[in-house]
Amino acid sequence: MDDPAFELETDLSTQSILLAAANHDITALRDLLRNTSANVQDLETGFTPLHAAIAALEPDDKPSGDEKLNGHTNGESPEEPAAERKEEIEAAVKTMKLLFQNGAIWNDLDAQGETPGCIAYRLGLRELYELCVDAGVRAELLLSRMDEYQLLGDAGSDDDEDEDEEEEEEGEEVVVVGETGDIMAEEDMATSEAMGLAPGDESTQSANYLSSTLKFDRDRLLDESDNGVMMAWETTLMRRSAELLVPTEGLRVLNVGHGMGIIDGIFQEKKPKAHHIIEAHPDVLKRMKEQGWHEKPGVVVHEGRWQDIVPGLVEKGDLFDAIYFDTFAEEYKALREFFTESVIGLLDPAGGSDGEGGKFGFFNGMGADRQVAYDVYNKIVEMDLFEAGFDTEFETIPVPDLDSEGEWEGVRRKYWVLKDYKLPTCTFIG
Repeated sequence: MDDPAFELETDLSTQSILLAAANHDITALRDLLRNTSANVQDLETGFTPLHAAIAALEPDDKPSGDEKLNGHTNGESPEEPAAERKEEIEAAVKTMKLLFQNGAIWNDLDAQGETPGCIAYRLGLRELYELCVDAGVRAELLLSRMDEYQLLGDAGSDDDEDEDEEEEEEGEEVVVVGETGDIMAEEDMATSEAMGLAPGDESTQSANYLSSTLKFDRDRLLDESDNGVMMAWETTLMRRSAELLVPTEGLRVLNVGHGMGIIDGIFQEKKPKAHHIIEAHPDVLKRMKEQGWHEKPGVVVHEGRWQDIVPGLVEKGDLFDAIYFDTFAEEYKALREFFTESVIGLLDPAGGSDGEGGKFGFFNGMGADRQVAYDVYNKIVEMDLFEAGFDTEFETIPVPDLDSEGEWEGVRRKYWVLKDYKLPTCTFIG
């Protein structure tokens, strides 16, 4: 609509609700929310009411831009607020709860690329930050469950499919699934950069990745769009994971996703009794043959997608003492499918070095381009693992400053910006 009067009215409404949120005026905010969305955004700052409610607590001596990274001070945890700010924070908490009750989106981005949680984290407002994390967990769990229901609906008649196609043609909202498993409306894809696939990064989608040409460097593996598939800085993390999964020699190991061969090389140092590797990318498989992986003692290389290989291993009754999972260009729901449907059939409940059960691990990089997203997905994966019958222990491992060490030079997009990595080790409950 091009009516200037309408546009002015809309802008005034947006400014009114932003002001009420910033002032933590619950009464005014409740009245405004009757006719205005909790997700309106200021055209200049990109602030939503959630952003405004949190940013209102920003002190005058705020950190400079050089101290921030993707909306937070890299690696620093929120500290307890000063006692004199207690009333302000309580008012902000009530404001945020009201906004979330009215459908506020936890990961909308402002003009600076910050989510509301990023602002709370940067300002050290722990209680407000945890509200954002909890809201993110609720939203992502709900959306993932809705996705499951949608999959059930997809099994309907051809008439249903035709109706869906007609709706899309008529301009209906299309639902898209991001790389890390969050579900987004097409109109909200601008916010997906925080949680998953960036616009134009088609090679990080599974089908495109498998048909792309990979570039092997001495310390990194890149796809044809220069996205990092695997990099040498991950070695410390994988070595520690291997130590926890395979503490002694002579165990049976399965690794899904060979990549540069970092963790498989470490597994080989443990002289495994059996060492199975599942790898789908033709370029990686070619390099594996050149490096002689198919001839290494105990090694069995399965060429193809794990979704196609694993059912055969389960059918044969193959069991393992340790399983590691690290694939590229797959959504979180692929990882969830793997540990809910595959690991339980492959991990020996009486295996391991002590006979008390095998162990499962994975590269925990979901949402690692900002702290709030990482914390949300860590809670989600722990809950999903528990529901699948696994107890998970996380070990915090410091990550060096990858920027200062030049690790991202020549890489299209950083997939890790955080100071600490939470390394998961999973065992069967009981």
